[in-house]
Amino acid sequence: MPHKNNAARRHRIPKARYKVTNWRDYEAGLRQRGSLTIWFTDEAIAAWRAAPRTTPGGQARYSDLAIETSLILRAVFHQPLRQTEGLVGSLLDLMGLDLPVPDHTTLSRRAATLVIAPQARASIGPVHLLVDSTGVKLSGPGEWLVEKHGTRRRRAWRKLHLAVDARTGMIVASTLTGKEVDDAAELGSLLDQVEEPLATVVADGAYDQDNVYATVAEHSAEAAVVVPPRSTAVPSPSAEIDPTQRDRHLQVIAERGRMGWQKTSGDNARAGAEGAMSRYKRIIGDTLRSHSRPAGGRNQDCRQRS
Repeated sequence: MPHKNNAARRHRIPKARYKVTNWRDYEAGLRQRGSLTIWFTDEAIAAWRAAPRTTPGGQARYSDLAIETSLILRAVFHQPLRQTEGLVGSLLDLMGLDLPVPDHTTLSRRAATLVIAPQARASIGPVHLLVDSTGVKLSGPGEWLVEKHGTRRRRAWRKLHLAVDARTGMIVASTLTGKEVDDAAELGSLLDQVEEPLATVVADGAYDQDNVYATVAEHSAEAAVVVPPRSTAVPSPSAEIDPTQRDRHLQVIAERGRMGWQKTSGDNARAGAEGAMSRYKRIIGDTLRSHSRPAGGRNQDCRQRS
């Protein structure tokens, strides 16, 4: 990482070696990582079938819960629609549940209009928000098509913006934009999805802009913004009389160095957002499978894929 103390000679520092002493617990933890546990609560079983309609129209057979569960299993196991239908059916048979299985046609049709509400926060009090973004690829022609026709495919991708609760690690806000959208410009859309007051907003250097501080202040006036200033950052004209949060960051960096500022400001918590990105890509993948997504448009339901 840039601007670190002893960065020029950091390569001489030997890598730390850790010796595992509790082999029994360590091996049990490794086995636990590969275990699979799926259960249905009594409420979920009762809500699997759709409630009778009270308005004119066709009768829905499956509730949103059934469609949501099937789509989550599809995303986690990276299965096409027909294989997802078989997977859900086999799981219901193993658990001895007499429930109808959504067919692949129903999953495809209902997925386009399904809206999943975000999970309720387990923590109480102001939110410590971690903000970051990552790129996700758009699925396109395979390598076989490129090799056969001798054409080079265009690489297209979108930018996924996530806001993570630092205490729970849950994604509380998300947007999907085109690759040309600036990270700081999308912060307002993320904060609009957070109803609770904010305690801190932690982000990387891409959010070192004046409008970021203003956007956070509009949402929660008392919230602290922890963004590492750029190496070329200079204080504002009123730094000596009425310093802003950014001015105070620069003062601490000048007095204690950037490493000292990271420890005192809480910037190290930014690793939680990077961890959420890693979990998303490891479980869901780094490719968008939808072929009907509008180019450059925002998708407010990205959290259903996490």
